[in-house]
Order: sequence, then structure tokens, then C-alpha cells
Amino acid sequence: MIFFYCSLIISLTTISLTIYLLLGFKRIRSVSEQPIIEDMPSLAIIIAVRNEEEDLANALQSVCNINYSNCRIMVVNDRSTDRTAAILQDFKMSYPQITVTTVTTLPDGWLGKNNALYQGYLSSTEEWMLFTDADIVFHPDALSRAVSYAVVNKLDHLAILPKVVSRSAILNSVLATFTIMLMMHLRPWDAKKAKSKAYIGIGAFNLVRRDAYERAGTHALIKLRPDDDLQLGFKIKSTGLRQDVLIGNEYVSLEWYKNLGQLGNGLLKNSFAVANYKTGESIVNTILILISIALPMPLMFIFGSAGIRLMACAMLLTHIVYMVVIPPNKWWYAFVIPFAGFFMAWTTFRATYITLKQGGIYWRDRFYPLAMLKGK
Repeated sequence: MIFFYCSLIISLTTISLTIYLLLGFKRIRSVSEQPIIEDMPSLAIIIAVRNEEEDLANALQSVCNINYSNCRIMVVNDRSTDRTAAILQDFKMSYPQITVTTVTTLPDGWLGKNNALYQGYLSSTEEWMLFTDADIVFHPDALSRAVSYAVVNKLDHLAILPKVVSRSAILNSVLATFTIMLMMHLRPWDAKKAKSKAYIGIGAFNLVRRDAYERAGTHALIKLRPDDDLQLGFKIKSTGLRQDVLIGNEYVSLEWYKNLGQLGNGLLKNSFAVANYKTGESIVNTILILISIALPMPLMFIFGSAGIRLMACAMLLTHIVYMVVIPPNKWWYAFVIPFAGFFMAWTTFRATYITLKQGGIYWRDRFYPLAMLKGK
């Protein structure tokens, strides 16, 4: 009977949360629905790059073709050792709107990317700043529509949920579950509500009004956070400023990682940071992922009675509906949810264990002690 009632609670909770998630996504508007702004305020597009030779040219080409006349593209080369500098030089010669700043030394107490974005801010004077990554592909009208939405709605900060694509089908399916977990944690559809604790920050597209960025403390307050994009959004919201989010669809896209192994290794640097480097909180997060995502359907299908298996089928059907409704997911991603849950739980545990064992994190060929990350 205990198994039955636990299954009932988990089933009802899962179905309710999935419906809540679907309704939440439907409340987020799309970039493509926004008009193109006519009176364009000044804008600095700030891109931090380090050893990005594989994706940089394609991303920069899309940025240089942006239909936004009043902008400057500021690329901060953070100690790259590959062909990044040569690629930037070629683009600078062809596109006068590009300026390149080279960081040769990293100040103590800073993560490289955070320092590079901060240096871009220091070198800019524009009213608006877009903090973005070196692998983002933009539609030509992406910025003019996004800035239009921000200006019309008197926002201080606008994030865009990008379309994340990968050449790996299994990675795409795991990313679908990862997105569910992230969206349930952030509740971005409520970020615009002043009284809500929900917030949003996306590394691919953080559009910030200059004075709001300064009021929120700039990257100087989050200089050691590997999850700088989320933390920037949190600081802006907690300062009482106005923020919102749009869905990027085809207007903002990227290939985040190329395979599942890259995703697991990439999350090593920030999975423990999400728990603020607290071991107990990280362990609780791992257990919650297991009991809410990884284990329910397998246990219910394998060990459950006919009634419990019907509950599991209802959960699975709800997941299939979600995957069909929310692009670019595919219906069969619903069957991968338990595996994705185990993967995310293992990644969270592994990140915690490795960080504690080595006493810090390695990021971009540099070691950051745990004491430093905790601000001690």
C-alpha cells in the first residue's frame, strides 16, 4: 500500500507540474512576434572568446549581419592560444564595427569569462549591452526585435531562451530533460513579476540596460561564479529591476555541446556552484533528481501492480504531450527522461565529489581553489 500511495502522489505531482510547465511556456512570447524597432538606442554587443576557433567564424558572421545600425561589436579575446586571434583580425579588417580587446593576464579572484565580459563593459559607453557567447548564431532581425520588446515594455534586462541544437540525438533528448529541470527551478515566465522570486539569465543572450547593470553591481559581484549568466539575472531581479524573457526559436541558436560526454564534463564546473558549494545541499539535489525524475517510472513499470502501471502510463503520456508541444523536442524524448535523470544525478554527484577531492575547479586551464570560490 505504501508503494501504491507513493506512486499516486508522484504521478499526480508529475502530471500537475508538467501541465504547469506547459502553461508557463505558453506565457512566454517569441522574438519573432515582436516588431522591428525604428529608433534604435545605442548598443554594445560584448562577446568573450577563448580558444573558439571551431565556432567563432560562423557566429561572428551572423553578428556582423545583424540588422541593427546603432551597435558596436566588442570582442574580448581572453588569452586564446589557438587561431582565435587570427580569425578576429580577419573579421576586424572586413567589418569596421568590430573592436577587439585582448586580455593577456587574468586578475586574481576572477574567472576568465567574467573578467572578459567586465572588460567589455569598461570599454563601452552604449545605453544597452548584450552579453553573449562566441558560439551563438543570430537571425539578422534578432536584436532589433529584442530591443524593441525591451524598450516598449520598459525593461532593464531581457534574456532569450535559445534554440539548442546538437548533432547527437541522445544529447538532444537529455537536454530536453535538463531544460525541464532548469525551467522548473527558474520559472522564467514569472521573472517579470516584481513580487515573484523567479528570475532568468541566459549566457547566450543577456540584454541589459547599462545603468541597471551598474545598479546590480556588474560582474564584479559575481566574478567567481561559473554560472555567471544565472547570477547576473538573479542580481538584477533582487535589485528590484524589471526583467523578462523571450523564446528564441530560429532567431537565437547554438550548439551547446556536441555529445553527452562533453555535456557531463562541461557541467563539472557549475553543478556544485548551483548548490553554492554546500555539500549537504548538493546531496539533497542529487537525491531529489533520483526520486522525482530517474526512478519513478522504471520502478512503477517493473514492480508495480496493474493500477500502478496505469499511473506510470499516464505520466509517460503527459511527458509525450509535453515533448510534442514544446519544440524542437521529439515525442520519443519522453522515454529518455529516466536515463536523463540518472545522468544529471550522476553529474551532480560527480561534480561535488571531484570539486571536494581536488579542492576546487579547473576552468579554461586554470585552477580555482574552493575557498576562493566561496569568497573566503
